[in-house]
Amino acid sequence: MRVVTAVASVEELYQRADSYDVVVLDLPHLSTAALDAVAKVATVGPPLVSSVWEGSPTLLATIRTGARGCISRFAEQRDVREAMRVIAHGGFYICPRMVGQFQVELAGHTEEEQSGLAPREIETLRWIASGLTHAQIATRMGLSQATVNTYAKRIRAKLNVSNKADLTRMAIELGHVAQKRRITPAA
Repeated sequence: MRVVTAVASVEELYQRADSYDVVVLDLPHLSTAALDAVAKVATVGPPLVSSVWEGSPTLLATIRTGARGCISRFAEQRDVREAMRVIAHGGFYICPRMVGQFQVELAGHTEEEQSGLAPREIETLRWIASGLTHAQIATRMGLSQATVNTYAKRIRAKLNVSNKADLTRMAIELGHVAQKRRITPAA
């Protein structure tokens, strides 16, 4: 393997007008804008996305956008090398640290479709359930606060709930929020 270029932005990558076997895209925090970057990068080479993978957008959303591999920012070097090798040969790669999370997302996929919520509504619901204000959600999703307010109103109507506590409960019940597991040491 050899690195043929390193750039600071997706736009700079486009200026080079090349195609690549693998494009490693480091995204410290995922957002709707980050998904747009994944989609753009996919036009010049298969993206390998590195992130912390907390909250929304999810692994599944990133893959749907065009990622050919997803790794944790804390992945071992051997896993990064293996991901690049697999993707360069036309394969798909999920970091071993993230397989469980990916399986949970896949299992919840049918529930998402049955909830009646649109993808952006699901993303909004996840942010609400994580405790963000509508203004904070708007900033993260790159939307106006009025749009987030509209999404929240639609979500409450579709789920037949009236407050944030009920929204959070429903998000958990529908599998839209991954519950953090507490690991306790053996006695």
